[in-house]
Amino acid sequence: MILSLDAMGGDQSPDMVLKGVQVARKRHPDARYLLFGDESVLAPLVARESGLASVCEVRHAATVVGNDEKPSQAVRRGRDSSLWQSIQAVKDGHAAGVVSAGNTGAFMAMAKLALRTLPGIDRPAIAAIMPTARGDCVALDMGANAECSTDNLVQFAVMGEVFARTVLGLQNPTIGLLNIGAEDQKGTETLRQAAALLRESTLPIRFQGFIEGDDIGKGSVDVVVTDGFTGNVALKAIEGTAKLYTSFIKGAFQSALLPRLGYLLARPAINKVRMRTDPRRYNGAMFLGLNGIAVKSHGGTDALGFANAVSVAVDLVTHGFNETIKGEFMKVQRASGVAPGDLERAANG
Repeated sequence: MILSLDAMGGDQSPDMVLKGVQVARKRHPDARYLLFGDESVLAPLVARESGLASVCEVRHAATVVGNDEKPSQAVRRGRDSSLWQSIQAVKDGHAAGVVSAGNTGAFMAMAKLALRTLPGIDRPAIAAIMPTARGDCVALDMGANAECSTDNLVQFAVMGEVFARTVLGLQNPTIGLLNIGAEDQKGTETLRQAAALLRESTLPIRFQGFIEGDDIGKGSVDVVVTDGFTGNVALKAIEGTAKLYTSFIKGAFQSALLPRLGYLLARPAINKVRMRTDPRRYNGAMFLGLNGIAVKSHGGTDALGFANAVSVAVDLVTHGFNETIKGEFMKVQRASGVAPGDLERAANG
């Protein structure tokens, strides 16, 4: 298996990417990697890291897409960038999937342009697996589309439901629209219209209605649907809260001798909680709706987090998840008796 990596994307790249590959190659000894970036920078780093040269091939990319660069600018001027070239490798069949920790908007725009979307999908959405009190849920969109139409939200609901069944292995997963309240009259017009379409839908999905932010952690539904702006804010808030509580607990145990002694006894349980809520464990979100495997890593992650993103791509390719999602989505559309892309008419019956 060959994966293409945007070696220059992310806050701490390329060191973080290479150290992440070092972790990933031990987990996936059969995987090989195409590293896209400045060859004069990458080649010495690969040579310095023991064993990387045997699994990595450096391919020169002259430029880097900045984190603050607008997607439209990146698409126009970024054909020589490490991000574009890594995506192009998937389109050309040189790699089975692409992983980047770079500019999310640019990644989405370039991936959509190069790989195209599945029939019936207007925009790809970032799907992320998140921990809950009942297990795991999938949430989308987590940042690819700041503004979404009613049709986009309905499409996300269908894709999320298929993802939950095929990837998480959930039977009859439940779906909720993230809103500022559970009442029918709450939220924007777009949200209310999407909810109305899904409630009256002939689509074979279990729509639970509106959910609030605290319902994510409760595990009230298996699929959380929202626009990318709200989803990204929610994701960062959850990650920040987890780090905050970790620092509180650490400070409390370090405050005096007795708490320090108590920590020694409680350390196994605390480590279990830390691992369960570690954002790096859930790093690696897939662009659903694309004709290709594309995984977005958090830009501020470390080597372990990036390795987990690589593992997501490896698993998706190994188990053919993208093809399964594509086939399942077409089944949903056929069950609705409509042509691909006409989800609104399906929802209206």
